[in-house]
Amino acid sequence: MPFLILAYVPASRRWLPKPGPWMLTFRRILALPMLLTTVGLLWLLGRQGGTAAMTAGALAALSIAVGLWWVGLRQQAGRSRSWLPLAASALAIGLLIVTAPPRTVAAAPAPAIGGIEPFTEKRLAELRSAGTPVFVDFTADWCLTCKVNEKVAIERPETRAAFGKAGLVTLRGDWTNGDPTITRFLARQGRNSIPFYLFVAPGKSPEIMPQLLTSRMLIERAVDAKT
Repeated sequence: MPFLILAYVPASRRWLPKPGPWMLTFRRILALPMLLTTVGLLWLLGRQGGTAAMTAGALAALSIAVGLWWVGLRQQAGRSRSWLPLAASALAIGLLIVTAPPRTVAAAPAPAIGGIEPFTEKRLAELRSAGTPVFVDFTADWCLTCKVNEKVAIERPETRAAFGKAGLVTLRGDWTNGDPTITRFLARQGRNSIPFYLFVAPGKSPEIMPQLLTSRMLIERAVDAKT
């Protein structure tokens, strides 16, 4: 959007700061969130493929970084074919893929603890038939919004206490590796992404909840379900 505004509204260019030494400092500042993103992606790779996949990913990233650094040195020296180091990086990454391919492992179902059970449509149907209130939580390790909701709303002590008093069961579906069962369920709800939350009170139709949750929101529904 900023690029389009600058391209199609020439008057907006007057608001651009003048080039200067501040740009070098700003470039270094922007490197920090990129570094954090890399760390986060390596963590996700480790969660999905184990230590071997995370190590291979780290080596591949290091190979690219070294290749780009080398390209920069060749460009500053005015060398021809400055891109040649990237060919070496590509060869190294290819060898990593051949010798240590990332392995995606299926996540093991979490045990039923603290009123939280793995999501299955069969279990959801059983709880609804028994008149038990249910909170359905679809999450994934790579879903930042899901993790924030867990910290600020779902896993709060007061929320868990209200769920316990209401006899409410949480069914948690892990979509980190793209579980096809969850994908089909989401499609039937008209969704193709997460976070996705359902609150099922006895004798009522399932309620699709907002993607941003609060502890108060969940406690109120638990109290209503109990009464």
